[in-house]
Amino acid sequence: MPNSIKKRWRSYPFIVLLILAIVMVAVITYYQWILGVSSLLILGVILYFLFKYELTLHDEMEQYISTLSYRVKKVGEEALMEMPIGIVLYNEEHQIEWANPYIASFFMENTLAGHHLNIISETIIPMLKGEEDIERLTLNMREFRMHMKRDERLLYFFDVTEQTEIERLYEEEKVSLAIVFLDNYDDVTQGMDDQSKSKMSSKVTSILNSWASEFGIFLKRTSSDRFVAIFNQHILTQLEKSKFGVLDEVRELTSKQNVPLTLSIGVGTGSSDLPELGDLAQSSLDLALGRGGDQVAIKNTNGKVKFYGGKTSPMEKRTRVRARVISHALREWIMASDKVIIMGHKSPDMDAIGSAIGILKVAEANQKEGYIVLKEQEIDSGIQRLMTEIKLKEELWQCFISPEEALEMATDNSLLVVVDTHKPSLVIDQRILNKIDDVVVIDHHRRGEEFIDNPVLVYMEPYASSTAELVTELLEYQPKTLKIDMLESTALLAGIIVDTKSFTLRTGSRTFDAASYLRAQGADTILVQKFLKEDLDQYVNRSRLIENTVLYKKGIAIAKANPDQIFSQVLIAQAADTLLSLNGVLASFVISKRPDGKISISARSLGDVNVQLIMESLDGGGHLTNAATQINSESIEEVETLLKQAIDEYLEGGKQ
Repeated sequence: MPNSIKKRWRSYPFIVLLILAIVMVAVITYYQWILGVSSLLILGVILYFLFKYELTLHDEMEQYISTLSYRVKKVGEEALMEMPIGIVLYNEEHQIEWANPYIASFFMENTLAGHHLNIISETIIPMLKGEEDIERLTLNMREFRMHMKRDERLLYFFDVTEQTEIERLYEEEKVSLAIVFLDNYDDVTQGMDDQSKSKMSSKVTSILNSWASEFGIFLKRTSSDRFVAIFNQHILTQLEKSKFGVLDEVRELTSKQNVPLTLSIGVGTGSSDLPELGDLAQSSLDLALGRGGDQVAIKNTNGKVKFYGGKTSPMEKRTRVRARVISHALREWIMASDKVIIMGHKSPDMDAIGSAIGILKVAEANQKEGYIVLKEQEIDSGIQRLMTEIKLKEELWQCFISPEEALEMATDNSLLVVVDTHKPSLVIDQRILNKIDDVVVIDHHRRGEEFIDNPVLVYMEPYASSTAELVTELLEYQPKTLKIDMLESTALLAGIIVDTKSFTLRTGSRTFDAASYLRAQGADTILVQKFLKEDLDQYVNRSRLIENTVLYKKGIAIAKANPDQIFSQVLIAQAADTLLSLNGVLASFVISKRPDGKISISARSLGDVNVQLIMESLDGGGHLTNAATQINSESIEEVETLLKQAIDEYLEGGKQ
């Protein structure tokens, strides 16, 4: 009898029933032996048929299991050999031991056994050494998702080409929203008659309509200087490849007619939520305008921003009305605070110190305490000469404090004014920025992606020569009781002179107005020259840095220090300025290691090359003619390679 059936017969309920039946038959036999014998025969017949039924059931079950096992085994074999899933077994030397026909069919091989895994893809070995268990790779124009079982040395390949194509189509069909703005339209057309204004508007609109028709964009004019454009991600990619050439078309059209009209576009992308796209587009436009206009800013939901255009020098668009409004708003914030703390950027220059002193005078004019944050160990020789003069004036010197003192005296009602920078990473001490809620930003640099969070007042004018110029204009609208002495006005004038290279770069009519005001307040130009004098050692070091200069291409000069040489940021910038004065040099780049271990690049140009865009591609920034970046790297040669790649990309892109 099979063991399984024996177990059934030995099951407890069956034995109990059998015993009870036997006992009953015995009792019946005791009283009626004829009836008892009959009952015994009946019980035997029942037991016989039960036993036979159990045997039949067991045989059927064994046959079913045998058939099922065969079918499962056959299906498994067919799955390995015929299903559209690649399976590869490999050994410890990454040699293929077995592969199913499906994966072999992609390589025109009957079998892959005996080949190295590199026959499939040279990227597989690095993937196996990584930590991910799932990777994607391309085999013979097909996309595969590879699952790795490292312990079993087993690879599965799933064809996801159609899925990838669907994902690509989904991404390409995502809607993007753009706001197209005609820079300075109202100011430009203010003096035109109706016919000229209509003619100009018609020509610009015609260019935009042709541009929209060429790329399949829905374009709708919403006001005299504003359009709304709707397109998908695929079209946006094509626009990026064209570098938004419509900017050049509008600029060239208007320049021929001596009309300073340009185009700015803010694009929001990466979201399926239309209100969010609208907010991104408006934010991008604000960013483009804050950088001087004549450019495109594209902002994604992840916060990343890309810029195109912006390769022309920004035209002066600010008005004295705006300066007066900002000056009054600043006065109100100062009046509402208990004290004013002023902070510039790390390694402050004349512009940062001069504008900080200017804001200090604004605070004093409104009877509020003012303090300037300074790290004396980070200042260069020029600033040291200025500080030597300041230390002779006790009232002014006592307003300079260390970051630790600023942190100690700051309260919930204090006002922080950040001058000559808008990037949190560049301020002297971020702890002060994090502690004080009310922050005012005054800067003349083009706005970058990084920006101080939630400032209560922003005065950013990329058209200004310097922050000192902006602050000087604000001083003119403060209470008449404001008195600026010779040293304070000289510090402000020094900031303007340094940033304009003695009124040769980024100088507008307002720059001379500000300088004239400071001169009237007693600014000493001879003292400015004293501040700007350099030591003989500094002059020699700059010459050593310049002697390694090579002309790269199209009038671009690159100088790099020796790997074992360390120069200050000021000296690196001065070397770039000196190179720019050489015949045939349109742009200069100087690479050197700084005392803090970073490798710095200072860039200068005469306006033909937008060094700001080149530096931004290396996570830096600045102006069209004056920019810089700092890179964490051990190798100057590596940084030089990165710089040349950025220059090549800029030149290949043209001046769109």
